[in-house]
Amino acid sequence: MDEPIDRARVQAGLRLIARGLEELAAALDGPDEPGELERTARVIRDWGDRGLRKNEASALFRRHGFAPQTTGGWTRGDWIDIGDDGLRYLTAKSREWLAGHDEGEEP
Repeated sequence: MDEPIDRARVQAGLRLIARGLEELAAALDGPDEPGELERTARVIRDWGDRGLRKNEASALFRRHGFAPQTTGGWTRGDWIDIGDDGLRYLTAKSREWLAGHDEGEEP
């Protein structure tokens, strides 16, 4: 007989796998490679105050070593807002994070 899937256990396993993959990716970063926090800061600096189309935002993330889909996560996390013109803009949250990062505060 088939037992029902234990969703919580599957989710926990997937999270464990994801953490392991993140560790592997970090291990591949050489000493000259910027970490995720620095790459995040570089995205925000490069973005600036201008509005970007979806494909432009995806290309910016890709250029800094992120998956192009990161723009969706940043939108859900209130780091990016989609304006009435359809362009993506950084929010105050993004700018505040960058200011803290540049001042050496732990984000």
